[in-house]
Amino acid sequence: MLEHNNNIKKIDTLMPASTKLKNNMQEDHNHTYNHTLAQILVEYASAVYVADLTELFTWTCSRCNDMTKGFEMVELIVDVQNCLQAFVGVAHDLNAIVISFRGTQGNSVQNWIEDLFWKQLDLNYPQMPDAMVHHGFYSAYHNTSLGPGILNAVQRTRDVFGDIQVMVTGHSMGGAMASFCALDLTLNHGIHNVQLITFGQPRIGNAIFSSYFNKHVPHAIRVTNGHDIVPHLPPYYYYFPSKTYHHFAREVWLNNIGFGRQIYTIEKICDDSGEDPTCSRSVSGNSVSDHLTYYGIMLKADTWGSCKIIMSKTMDEYQTDPAGNIILSRIPIFDQILKKRVQDDGGINSR
Repeated sequence: MLEHNNNIKKIDTLMPASTKLKNNMQEDHNHTYNHTLAQILVEYASAVYVADLTELFTWTCSRCNDMTKGFEMVELIVDVQNCLQAFVGVAHDLNAIVISFRGTQGNSVQNWIEDLFWKQLDLNYPQMPDAMVHHGFYSAYHNTSLGPGILNAVQRTRDVFGDIQVMVTGHSMGGAMASFCALDLTLNHGIHNVQLITFGQPRIGNAIFSSYFNKHVPHAIRVTNGHDIVPHLPPYYYYFPSKTYHHFAREVWLNNIGFGRQIYTIEKICDDSGEDPTCSRSVSGNSVSDHLTYYGIMLKADTWGSCKIIMSKTMDEYQTDPAGNIILSRIPIFDQILKKRVQDDGGINSR
């Protein structure tokens, strides 16, 4: 029971998650946004912040339950040099591969936000004439150990599970990396059933890049929250459209309205411009606290500090590359859920 009014929804938490997911999919056929799916993926975006790699890899951490229970981890990658972290696995209830990227870690969050004011469009995106992005956002995915590790894990998983959907998510800087990953999977690796949902991500390219992005990743949602400062950065200059950053579509803005105890969270599905002036751009982006909580889920590490890693001495499923980056990997399991799907579908197409 979602109340529709000009692309606005009021969240109703009384309906069971499985029913809400089914109903949302039926009601939202004109949009790629699905409230329950966003609630599920924000939990994956939160879990990737966990520093205990043993608990995260075995999916036994305190954040590894609720709507993500039963997730099968395939690969966990930690780029130690660049303080980056991501994982790939299978969500059997969604019948999908899930990829999640961690956002900026530790005490560097405030500095990173300040740096966003000055990031320049300084790199032509390959195969896209006049499409400009910032090299730091681009390189965090393409020029670190994350990109190759994720692509390898996705291919191995598809070899077992076939052409199932790929869902990519991340928060903050993790959302920027998730966006480049979704585009890479579609543009360079021929995987077209890709769903992207990010939370509080910054702008990553100019208007021409955003137009290309919308074409190649049509099932993309950027969730923004209240006065979250990060979606306002790097700055958008209305009077210099060819020289400024520009968000890709489609934004969904979470905004609280009401007075006293009568507070409602409204989900506004914004227009297809990527820069809808009636959504998050209608308010000042001045809140770090709005950046760190989405749908009531904390999106940061449990403790502020440096890029801390915890791992049990008994872990024997990991390896390191020459740069000292950590990769925990396992072979995807052909389990009972898959066997049932094979019986129902009469087979599976392997790649």
